[in-house]
Amino acid sequence: MRRRRYRLTHLTTLGAMECSQHVDGTIVVLCDASPVPLVWVTGSSGAGKSTVCALLKSRGALVADADWDGYNHWVDRTSGQVVADPPDPVPAGWLDRFAWRISRADVEVLAARAHGKTAFLCGTVENEPDVRDLFDAVVCLVVDNETLRHRLLTRTTNAFGKHPEELAAALEHNDRAESAYRRLGATIIDGTRPPAEVADAILAAVGRIASTPDPN
Repeated sequence: MRRRRYRLTHLTTLGAMECSQHVDGTIVVLCDASPVPLVWVTGSSGAGKSTVCALLKSRGALVADADWDGYNHWVDRTSGQVVADPPDPVPAGWLDRFAWRISRADVEVLAARAHGKTAFLCGTVENEPDVRDLFDAVVCLVVDNETLRHRLLTRTTNAFGKHPEELAAALEHNDRAESAYRRLGATIIDGTRPPAEVADAILAAVGRIASTPDPN
């Protein structure tokens, strides 16, 4: 994560909600605060990122879903070429040949848009280290493997995870996600909680991060 250049007492959001925010069921007035610019909300496929992304957006926040808003692409592991029209669902062996990666240039554009605001980018990618320095805070949603398996096999909004290879990859990632992100200093949030509670927890966590004095 990049070194924060902002200090604030509480988190602010955007647009019509610029001076107030729902946190744990209460409205906090925040007109005199400056936001953390860019927050990465991550976690395994099925952890609840897209759901909470949509919920934060419905509350008036500046939010992008990296999977659905064009930040992420399948990339050929050998040639580095972006796959313009990938099959859906993908065939067996796909994950061995192609990687799910994010565009640094697109994240840089979002970071510029977030100047003076708080923006949330939600997603999971293989090349996260390539963009991690662009984020001011990282939040990781975690769920148990049983919950993850059930969500991936039953959801209707995304086919990823229904193929055995994809499911195995998602569960493998999930096994190491929490410990890996704790080592990075990310905020860990229980993704099995109701979506509204998860959204509240993200906002509260970013507010706490932002209120920590910058040692520099």
